[in-house]
Amino acid sequence: MKRKFFTVLFSVLNIFALAQKPSHLTDPVEWVNPLMGTQSKFSLSAGNTYPAIAMPWGMNFWMPQTGKMGDGWSYGYDAEKIRGFKQTHQPSPWINDYGQFSVLPITGSIKIDEESRASWFSHKAETAKPHFYKVYLADYDVTTEITPTERAAQFRFTFPKTDSAFVLLDAFDRGSYVKIIPSEKKIIGYTTKNSGGVPSNFKNYFVLIFDKAFTFSSAFHGTTLAKDTLELKAGHVGAVVGFKTFRGEKIGLKVASSFISPEQAELNLKREIGTDTFDQTFEKGRKTWNHELSRIQVEGEDIDQIRTFYSCLYRVMLFPRKFYEFDSKNQVVHYSPYNGQTKPGYMFTDNGFWDTFRAVFPFFTLMYPTLNAQIMQGLANAYDESGFLPEWASPGHRDCMIGSNSASLITDSYIKGIRGYDIDKLYEAIIKNTNHAGPVSSVGRFGHAYYNELGYVPYDVKVNENAARTLEYAYADFCISQLAKSLKKPQAEIDLYLKRSQNYRNIFDPETKWMRGKNKDGQFQKPFSPFKWGDAFTEGNSIHYTWSVFQDMKGLVGLMGGREAFVQKLDTVFTLPPIFDDSYYGFPIHEIREMQIMNMGNYAHGNQPIQHMIYLYNYAGAPSKAQYWAREVMKKLYQPTPDGYCGDEDNGQTSAWYVFSSLGFYPVTPGTTQYVIGSPLFKKATLTMENGKKFTIEAPASNSTNMYIQSVALNGKPYNNTFLEHGDIQKGGTVRFNMSSKATQTWGIKPENAPFSLSK
Repeated sequence: MKRKFFTVLFSVLNIFALAQKPSHLTDPVEWVNPLMGTQSKFSLSAGNTYPAIAMPWGMNFWMPQTGKMGDGWSYGYDAEKIRGFKQTHQPSPWINDYGQFSVLPITGSIKIDEESRASWFSHKAETAKPHFYKVYLADYDVTTEITPTERAAQFRFTFPKTDSAFVLLDAFDRGSYVKIIPSEKKIIGYTTKNSGGVPSNFKNYFVLIFDKAFTFSSAFHGTTLAKDTLELKAGHVGAVVGFKTFRGEKIGLKVASSFISPEQAELNLKREIGTDTFDQTFEKGRKTWNHELSRIQVEGEDIDQIRTFYSCLYRVMLFPRKFYEFDSKNQVVHYSPYNGQTKPGYMFTDNGFWDTFRAVFPFFTLMYPTLNAQIMQGLANAYDESGFLPEWASPGHRDCMIGSNSASLITDSYIKGIRGYDIDKLYEAIIKNTNHAGPVSSVGRFGHAYYNELGYVPYDVKVNENAARTLEYAYADFCISQLAKSLKKPQAEIDLYLKRSQNYRNIFDPETKWMRGKNKDGQFQKPFSPFKWGDAFTEGNSIHYTWSVFQDMKGLVGLMGGREAFVQKLDTVFTLPPIFDDSYYGFPIHEIREMQIMNMGNYAHGNQPIQHMIYLYNYAGAPSKAQYWAREVMKKLYQPTPDGYCGDEDNGQTSAWYVFSSLGFYPVTPGTTQYVIGSPLFKKATLTMENGKKFTIEAPASNSTNMYIQSVALNGKPYNNTFLEHGDIQKGGTVRFNMSSKATQTWGIKPENAPFSLSK
């Protein structure tokens, strides 16, 4: 009787369990680890990330600050103390921060200096989610909680019993202002601290409103309280307000900011938080993140893979930042980081296109076309306001990296059918780039006159990273040709950029079969070592940059002697020992060290130039090798842990590589409509497109050993191409992969199965 009862019970439980969706499908925000990549430092990056407590693409982020004021490494997992909770706009430690200030609850005596006030904390008493952060500050017996909106946030401080409970606002140095208004339980002010890329009138205006009256109020200057002073403007000011609390008392703080005006900061606070409780803001944030994250639902047996996927997806949805606000008439307006004026329309910032053109923006064109159109209009506004397209913006033009990669973003958007922005103005802007150097060397095209005349940027004319520039300009010219064709520009104009897209050939050395710097007289630079980092290349060497012929891989195959020789050259990247020449830098930069220690030869996944290289096997009839190496990288170089990346995460790019690759395809050539197939990691993934259509990727036999594709069916029909078309995904449907533990020598190996190349 008992046996029959339990049999029935287990059957009922099994039916119930099957009826429930896995929690990562219904509540994916809980699978995100914002601490992934935070165990980093100057000499070795495991991501160079910080826990961004934010809404997707939000104007303001919040973070626990463990580093010194002004230190780009603002949060380090190995740190022991928290100095404050900072509003941050930092896109990278190498770019640093702007529009920053912090708050910190303290008890006992008032300590202003950031070293003195810092409190011990433990990760065992820390909770980090995209929409929520909580930590116990041991020195003060205070728990801090944060939950954000796009331009505001709520804090909740749980104090002990004390007559000396305080909250300290630090408006930071380089020019700041505070005013305490006790009758309104309010602090207002601004901070000007930045790291460049701002006009002279730049300010970040803030407003803080508490839910309890102050028993103490004082501004401070430097590290000294200004007794009986409620308003101060100087190089470094702040404010301290005090309370009398009972044990377990929770004090709430609502805070917002604006780059436009104090009144706009108040409006942002009223509009985004208003009378909401902390828990209501928390729940809105949770729902927002769940909505966005669940646009892609992945299913598999390995929990860590699911955690890694959603942690990476969270990173892809942080940048570029919405640098616009809504005025009193609910119109979109922005403070221009280019001319200092308040202008109508969209503006986005905090992005380096050298990194993100590769996979982040293709992800937006695939999954977020409306957002992508807004970003494109923001680029048009940036061009109007500065005369150039941004290439690395934070918040305005920054002198970082190389290339002319805005052409890739713009072309990819238009080629994939996205509209709703001024494409004629953007085309004008990218044409201007081809003939001008900008206000900083990363804007426009540094060395453009040489490139346009000779077909390459020479090694010996004092234009650094010249070979890398040549390759990136040639790819940008390909993008321009495709956009010109779509816009029905004159054939001569199209042909000019098509011709220039072949300029990669001018620096290919037929002797070594590597890309190589070339002097103005047409002679290759000597001596030459493919292991030399920097010099003719950017944060990499010739072994990494030789593959930057996104537009014409078949042409590169031909230069290398055919498909077999091309595959052997690809193999070399992994079979070479991790040799490096750091003489250009004078020491092993962190990217070098990260390549050296990963035990993958000279493959340097921790930096962007080579991240597409694995997929190039598909262009030469060896797709099984792409499948193998894609799986190896996903397995070895990504984990949902503080040391979970193998180098800089960089505005979502290294994360986007994982998101795409785990789904089984990757955008090797933005500016075309194709995604190159790799090896799907999950048994099932469902993409909900913005148009409501669902595209399902099925690989039911996929596991740690079954990484090889035996056959593919698209919407039930055999499919032998090693790429997927953008239009097929947008229309919805199903692609099914038959996976095995053994490489096949039949699927996808014919020349006609290869992805797009300019060369026929």
